[in-house]
Amino acid sequence: MSLSALSRKEKEKVIRRLLLQAPPGEFVNAFDDLCLLIRDEKLMHHQGECAGRQHCQKYSVPLCLDGNPVLLSHHNVLGDFRFFDQQSNLSFRFDLLQNQLKDIQSHGVIGNEREYLRTVVLYALKLYVNNHYPAGNCNVLRKTVKNKEFLIVCIEDHSYGTRGCWNGLWTSKWIFQINPFLTQVTGRIFVKAHFFRCVNLHIEISKDLKESLEIVNQAQLALNFARLVEEQENKFQAAVLEELQELSNEALRKILRRDLPVTRTLIDWQRILSDLNLVMYPKLG
Repeated sequence: MSLSALSRKEKEKVIRRLLLQAPPGEFVNAFDDLCLLIRDEKLMHHQGECAGRQHCQKYSVPLCLDGNPVLLSHHNVLGDFRFFDQQSNLSFRFDLLQNQLKDIQSHGVIGNEREYLRTVVLYALKLYVNNHYPAGNCNVLRKTVKNKEFLIVCIEDHSYGTRGCWNGLWTSKWIFQINPFLTQVTGRIFVKAHFFRCVNLHIEISKDLKESLEIVNQAQLALNFARLVEEQENKFQAAVLEELQELSNEALRKILRRDLPVTRTLIDWQRILSDLNLVMYPKLG
């Protein structure tokens, strides 16, 4: 069925579904390609804005606001399609298609002991991110749900188009309630990669975690939390690399006509050829 045979509502549904399937870092490319097919500027712009907001929240799109890095997520969404940043106390709109911040306004945050704890955790987390990520970003949000206060931590790093054949994203989100003595930390680590040279390969890996964290004082809580994140992310990375290596070996076995041992050692072909010449042509040796 051609696109011209679809109703407007059907077109909207198809467009939004296709845009939401765009991998991290490729939303604008997908939008431009669809514009060539749809040829309805008003319809595409409206659907692009709607899908763009969802894309930003899903993949923690990073911005720079008033000199501070901001990660977009559903945790810092306000009404009327606005986001807020607790570090700068500002709210704003973001147009992904134009990569532009709009309608920046003041957004008041009550400064209290919980806000000080958020700042301490952010500082400890920045030290970890700066030491472990090439160009990482992090945010710490404070949120009240049913009279209970939580800290929400987001980490992001990505590589988009730098090598011409792949895009990759690493994000993790951690949530814990601010309790007097002990709290439970829930986290989710998410990795997505898209390879598009000679093959169109999508890899998506995630892991949910739950850990307990002892609370002694604010400084110790921040340090212990940063260590917990470091430990869990290192374990996850090691497991992912091991799994990908096993996947690579399995693919190699399927390519070969028969199973051969994988020795992981360098073969000295020059020495083998020399020894073969001595056997076949001993007089020349």
